[in-house]
Amino acid sequence: MKPLPQIPPEVTQQVAEYFGILSEPMRLRLLNLLRHEERCVQDLVEATATSQANVSKHLKVMLQAGILNRRTEGTSAFYRVEDDLIFDLCHLVCDRLAARIEQQAQHFREFGLADRQESAAGRVESSNGKL
Repeated sequence: MKPLPQIPPEVTQQVAEYFGILSEPMRLRLLNLLRHEERCVQDLVEATATSQANVSKHLKVMLQAGILNRRTEGTSAFYRVEDDLIFDLCHLVCDRLAARIEQQAQHFREFGLADRQESAAGRVESSNGKL
């Protein structure tokens, strides 16, 4: 077997940091709000019902990572998604999670049906024994 090429530690560090950016629920909420249009910070504050400092902190992280772009108009800052590929990644993850949840639901249904079938079989046996 041919040995696999080694990935430089700097590369794995950058990939881990990128995924780390997406590991914060507030950032995912902000990305969702920015999915179709740019929005000003105040709109994002109102939509998330959190503080401006909190929203700004998360926007800054995503801006520095190249996920968002920022423009100013007067005293307002507007943000938009710069890297639409982020939504492809989110879509892949959501599809995978949905498939797992559906599989778990099927296991629960099967477990519930097995329990009912055993109960019904027990009732049939009991009624057969009473005749």
